[in-house]
Amino acid sequence: MPASFDDLVALMARLRSPDGCPWDREQTYATLAPMLLEEAYEAFEAVEEAREGNPLELRDELGDLLFQIIFYAQVAAERGDFTISEVTDAIHTKMVRRHPHVFADAEATDSAEVLRNWEAIKAEEKRAAGLEMTAKNSSLLDGVSSKAPALMEAHQLSTKAARVGFDWKHVEDVFDKLHEEIDELRAAMLESNAAAQGEADAAQEEEQQARVREEIGDLLFAVTNIARHLKTEPEAALKLANRKFRRRFQYIERELEARGRPLEAATLDEMEALWQEAKRQ
Repeated sequence: MPASFDDLVALMARLRSPDGCPWDREQTYATLAPMLLEEAYEAFEAVEEAREGNPLELRDELGDLLFQIIFYAQVAAERGDFTISEVTDAIHTKMVRRHPHVFADAEATDSAEVLRNWEAIKAEEKRAAGLEMTAKNSSLLDGVSSKAPALMEAHQLSTKAARVGFDWKHVEDVFDKLHEEIDELRAAMLESNAAAQGEADAAQEEEQQARVREEIGDLLFAVTNIARHLKTEPEAALKLANRKFRRRFQYIERELEARGRPLEAATLDEMEALWQEAKRQ
């Protein structure tokens, strides 16, 4: 008979028991945090494997992620903070409350209206908790973690703003913004190069380099908005590009090794030809 959720909770309690696993007993909120993040990223990566026809890796990674959640809940229960039952009850209650078009009398004709209602309900929850007027919690963007990966954070920030109408009307408008940012980056790059080759002091060179960095950030933010308008998650898209680059470059390495040619000795033309072979395959 397959193991159930309750079986997994019992397993975790056993591992943390006095006669359980010494390593598991040593873990705390702080020591588990890096593992929670790592498992979340591995599950994120496995989504692409599932899309390509290998769902079992996603199954396994979701299990690893679920185990981390149960691990945290067990530590919390031992500290007297909360239990896994309170975790599941809290999320169940919240999801019912935030879907009144399913569980109550509200109406939502499309996903955009669902999201607007969601934000309104979240704001009401904050008011009920007495948080709406505090200096730290007065922005629509407060729910977006500044600790998230930058590309993911940009996507979430612009998504939140778009829900209240702060957005380009058409994706072509964002392409215009993209070209504008490219022009500004090119201008900043030329100024930075001129400063480096001229008589600019270190402070001026640093200032120019800071402008280049800022313009690159603006360019990436514009690309993120294009992805959002095209209903594509940019972090996932970049992950896919990274995997593709890794696969093709490793093909170059293998082919050169098979020919007895060191990577460092290969010419750019040789590597480009192998890159095109990898693309064809």
